[in-house]
Amino acid sequence: MSHQTETSLTQELKSHILILGGIVALLWIIEIIDFFVFRGTLNRLRIRPHSFQGLEGIFFAPFLHGNFHHLAANTLPLITLGWFVMLRGVKDFFVVTFITMMVSGLGVWLFGSPYTIHIGASGVIFGYLGFLLLRGFFERSFVSIALSLLVGWLYGGLVWGILPLQYGISWQGHLFGFIGGVFAAQMLAQSHRTKA
Repeated sequence: MSHQTETSLTQELKSHILILGGIVALLWIIEIIDFFVFRGTLNRLRIRPHSFQGLEGIFFAPFLHGNFHHLAANTLPLITLGWFVMLRGVKDFFVVTFITMMVSGLGVWLFGSPYTIHIGASGVIFGYLGFLLLRGFFERSFVSIALSLLVGWLYGGLVWGILPLQYGISWQGHLFGFIGGVFAAQMLAQSHRTKA
């Protein structure tokens, strides 16, 4: 490996750490401020299905969490799966993140049960999962298939989260986040084939 390639890889890794670390730090700072300063009232910016006031939550809900335990449970999969997505490219990471936020949020708003509230980054996490599991199918390259298999082995059990098996968990957010990730995988695979 040449010195120039090594330097480039080091800079790319630093960029990944800065972006993912910044996102995770932002989530924790928001939760700390919400807990100590706002006493949980920031969570009113959540998704409320079928309510026009609840539409704003599509943009804010992924940054809000019910408590520190909720955020801690989302932190490691967000970092791990987010980094696997980022290996494809920083631009693709942001595209996948945006698409899964929108599809998950709109899906919850349209199909969630009335009078429920939805917050948390898990819709985005399931979007990353959907993207990574189906990326190999759409791209059909050895690297993407190998990554899909690795993610399936590490996080395949999460797929059960798209089913309404546990009370108080936004399975709709998980399901539509996953769908958003699959859509992003198909869209980006087509985009990359067109450019090639």
